[in-house]
Amino acid sequence: MHHPPEEKEQGMVSNAAQMASPSYRLAVEDPDFLLRDEMRAMRFAMEYEKAELALRDWGVRSTVVVFGSARIPAPEEAAGHPRRHLAPWYERAREFGRLVSLRGGALAPQGRLRDNVIATGGGPGIMAAANRGAAEAGAPSIGFNITLPREQEPNPWSTPELTFRFHYFAMRKMHFAMRANALAVFPGGFGTFDELFEILTLLQTRKAPPVGVVLFGRDYWREVMNFEALARHGMVDPADLALFGLVDEPEEAWAWLLDHGLEAHTPAGERVEEG
Repeated sequence: MHHPPEEKEQGMVSNAAQMASPSYRLAVEDPDFLLRDEMRAMRFAMEYEKAELALRDWGVRSTVVVFGSARIPAPEEAAGHPRRHLAPWYERAREFGRLVSLRGGALAPQGRLRDNVIATGGGPGIMAAANRGAAEAGAPSIGFNITLPREQEPNPWSTPELTFRFHYFAMRKMHFAMRANALAVFPGGFGTFDELFEILTLLQTRKAPPVGVVLFGRDYWREVMNFEALARHGMVDPADLALFGLVDEPEEAWAWLLDHGLEAHTPAGERVEEG
């Protein structure tokens, strides 16, 4: 129903109703408009561009992605923790993040492109450990957080300007995959399995360029996943089992990745001190 404009005291007609109307808001300042179902494609594009532009501004050309359980405690939190027996994996992820950051090219000088920058899901546990190792090496690292019903907060170790939050799992996975030079997967549960098999499927179907994948924890992965049975039953080709390697230690993982195509980008003639 159309309502006539109100008159001000001096007899002038007021435009207060027009100014207050949601339709008068700028589109970028109208959350009711932006959150409509019909705007989902636009929100999807904005999630892509926001992270993309920030990564470009920081010169991040490639990443080493680290997946693993959010439930694994840091050693300083392990006393009395129900999963304290898993704390050594935190330390290995921390060392792996430091090692990759020192040797891979994340410490590129100002104005140079950065390679093999550590990227995680941004949360606690293994994710925090890898981001922490990068921070202790003085290198930037990325946290691709996701909005969840039980709210996930970013860990304090990812670079603040490279700490993102996504609504859409699909867009988050795309950012994980599109710059990845390698993938390191530590013990984890459903979420870790989801992320691992997403990447393995892309590699198997050649929808992504070949990258090295290492699974930390030989005993863990052999217990929870019988990869050989998949090949024996004909569900995957035997050659698909060569898409990844099983390792236990950070140095072993780094050597495996180098042997399977990972390129380190420490500037020629420069040696990064690891002491």
